[in-house]
Amino acid sequence: MNNKKMLKIAGYWICIILSIAFIFIGNRIAVSGMGYLEKNESAQPTKGKVVRVYSSKDSAVDLGGGTTLDQKEIIFEAELLNGDRKGEIVLSSQFNDDFTRQKDVEVGDKVLLYPSDTEEASTPWVMGDYLRTDWLMILGGAFLLLLVIFGQKKGVNTVLSLTLTGLAVFLVFIPSVLSGFNIYASSILICAYVISMTLAIVGGFNRKSAAAAAGCFSGVLISGLLTLIMDGLLNLNGMTDDSSFYLLTINQDNPINLKAIVFAAIIIGAMGAIMDVSISIASSLWELFEQVENPSAKQLIRSGFTIGRDMMGTMSNTLILAYIGSSLSLVLLLMAYSPPLLALLNREMIVTEILQTLVGSIGILCTIPMTSFICACIY
Repeated sequence: MNNKKMLKIAGYWICIILSIAFIFIGNRIAVSGMGYLEKNESAQPTKGKVVRVYSSKDSAVDLGGGTTLDQKEIIFEAELLNGDRKGEIVLSSQFNDDFTRQKDVEVGDKVLLYPSDTEEASTPWVMGDYLRTDWLMILGGAFLLLLVIFGQKKGVNTVLSLTLTGLAVFLVFIPSVLSGFNIYASSILICAYVISMTLAIVGGFNRKSAAAAAGCFSGVLISGLLTLIMDGLLNLNGMTDDSSFYLLTINQDNPINLKAIVFAAIIIGAMGAIMDVSISIASSLWELFEQVENPSAKQLIRSGFTIGRDMMGTMSNTLILAYIGSSLSLVLLLMAYSPPLLALLNREMIVTEILQTLVGSIGILCTIPMTSFICACIY
C-alpha cells in the first residue's frame, strides 16, 4: 500500500472520528440551557395487535352552544406487544368522528393503546392511533439497502454521511436553538460541518472535494446574506404559522428569535441543492481535467458554465416543487377561500415560502460560477 492510499484512509477515519467528537461535544454544550423545559409526563403508549372486534355504536357528543359531534365507538380486543404486560389480551375502544377520520380497526391491525383516564370509560384501554413506525422503518431500511446495492462503497459512505447529518441536526443544532444559543451562528456552523463532512466522506480527501466544498459554502453564504438583506426589506417578524407562536412561548425569559429560525430554515433547506450543484460541477470538471491533455483554466471555467446552465433549470424546479409540496394543504386552503391576490402574496407565510424559493435558486445560480472559478484555480 503506497503512502498516498494510506493518507487517504487515515484522512477518512480522522474525518469520522472528528465528526463523532463534534456531535458528542456539541450535544453536551447544546443541551446545557434546556433545563427550563418541562419533562413530558404524559402516558406512554403501548403497542397492541387487534385480535377481535366486538361491536360499534353511534353517539352524539355535546360541544355546547347547541352543537353536537357524531361519534362512533368500536369495542375490540388487542394483544399487548410490549411493556410489563406483554402478551396480555385487553379490551379497548376506538373513537371515530368527523375530525379524527381514522379507519375502523380490523383484526390484525397494529395500534397504539393508552390506559383510560376516566371512570366512565366503557373499556380500560383506548386506542390513540395506528402503529405506523414499523412500516416506515421497513421503507427506510429498503432505502438504505438500495443505496448500498447501487452505490456499493459510495453507498455505504452515503449512508454514513446521512446518519452523521441527522445526528448533528437533532443532537446539536435543535438543542442549541432551544437552549438559547445564537441561531445564526449555529445554523452556519451546522452547514459548514455537514458540507465538509459529507464531501470528505463521500468524495474523499482530494482537490475535487475541496473545490466542491468551497463552492457549496460560497453559495450557502450568498443565500444567507440575501436572506438577511431581504429580512430587513420585507419587515418579517417570523410568525409564519401557529407553531411559531408556540415556539415564542416556550421560554418567556429568553424567547426564541423567530426571524433567525426563518434564516436557518432557508439556508439549511437550500444547502442540499447547492451541494448537489457544486459536487456535480466539481466532479465533471475534474473528469475533464483528467481526460483532456493540459486544459487551460479558461476551458475549465467555460465548461463549468455550460454544465451549470444545464443544471440550473432542474435544480430551481426542485426547490420550488419541494416547497409547494411541503405546504400543499395550505396552498389548497388559501386558493379555496380565494382571498384578494394582493393580500395573499403579502401574507408572511406566503412571503416566506417565496423567499425560500428565490434565495435558494439565487444561491444555486451563484454556486455555478463560484465552483467553476474555484475548480480552475485548484485543478
